Amino acid sequence: MFYMFYDPTYFLILIGMVLSLAAQAKVKGTFTKYSQVTSFSGYTGAEIARKILDNAGLFDVRIEHIRGNLSDHYDPRNKVLRLSDSVYASRSVAAIGVAAHEVGHAIQHQKNYAFLTIRNAILPAANLGSKLAFPIILLGLLFAGPLVQIGVILFGAVLLFQVVTLPVEFNASSRALQILSSHNYLSQDETEQAKKVLSAAAMTYVAAAVATFLSFIRLIILFGNRD
Repeated sequence: MFYMFYDPTYFLILIGMVLSLAAQAKVKGTFTKYSQVTSFSGYTGAEIARKILDNAGLFDVRIEHIRGNLSDHYDPRNKVLRLSDSVYASRSVAAIGVAAHEVGHAIQHQKNYAFLTIRNAILPAANLGSKLAFPIILLGLLFAGPLVQIGVILFGAVLLFQVVTLPVEFNASSRALQILSSHNYLSQDETEQAKKVLSAAAMTYVAAAVATFLSFIRLIILFGNRD
């Protein structure tokens, strides 16, 4: 009886979950480790962000303090850089690295970085897909019509968004590390430590994209031959 309800494609979901959990644990551990290392410059995350923004001519980008841990992000619509409790006032190497990374996104916005432009264009479809893909697939299983295929396509938009996000995140980190090093905001050793923090954070995006890809493949296996 159990075998009748066994779906061998569940292992794809399991692999994605394991990768995501491992990546989250890695970034949390790495950030915590280098949060204990105070930068020789003595700047806080917010101070470093302001300096880099001003050097880039981004005087119109505001910096806000938000609650949470590693909830940092750049809001291109309102030109606001939001730094979390663990970054805003911290003088650690980890905080400075994360703050500079978020400024990297602001610089991408300023320079019309191609992948950021593409990601912003895909965002509405990705948001729609994340909310409606599986409800539409479920409706397609209950009723006749192309609803299942529509749902799978919408989920594909989520995957595309996550794939395009990868070069955006890697590029922001690359910009951040180059600026921190060239302006002597971090020493050589500290830059390497910040790189470890940003590399661990980048792996969460890689893991998320892989997990979504595996889920997409599962949908293709389950419903690819459905009329």
